Amino acid sequence: MAENTSITVTRSVDIPAKDLFNILSNPERHPEIDGSGFVVSDDKTDRISGQGDVFRMNMHGDHMGGDYKTENHVTGFEENKFISWQTAPAGEEPPGWEWIWELTSTGSDSADIRLTYDWSKVDQETVNQIGFPLVTEDQLEASLGRLAAAATGV
Repeated sequence: MAENTSITVTRSVDIPAKDLFNILSNPERHPEIDGSGFVVSDDKTDRISGQGDVFRMNMHGDHMGGDYKTENHVTGFEENKFISWQTAPAGEEPPGWEWIWELTSTGSDSADIRLTYDWSKVDQETVNQIGFPLVTEDQLEASLGRLAAAATGV
């Protein structure tokens, strides 16, 4: 049996893809949409404008002994459709886990959201050390709900 190395969740919402993307591309808004509870705040980062950008976040988690910072390296970017990044402890190269957000417009005021948490590129030693998946399917589902709420101002 093959070991799972990713989790994907989806949701259809009555929100335009451009409104969702506006939040996803703004690191200041990421604490609002984080269903894991790890993201505390943006670390004075500009809006994400393309592949190769790096944004920093202030984080908190027992798995890292409390407060820590991450640098998120943008690996994919297509305005209003797709954004992805690999996360690394600040000052380090990404070990390979990636967050992939896909938005498919289903009308002028609706979209499908697909969020994938993929750790297939992480070496086995790191997988064993961190204990993947660090974020659960329920927490990813919560992120979808929080994104929808943020986009509607709820």
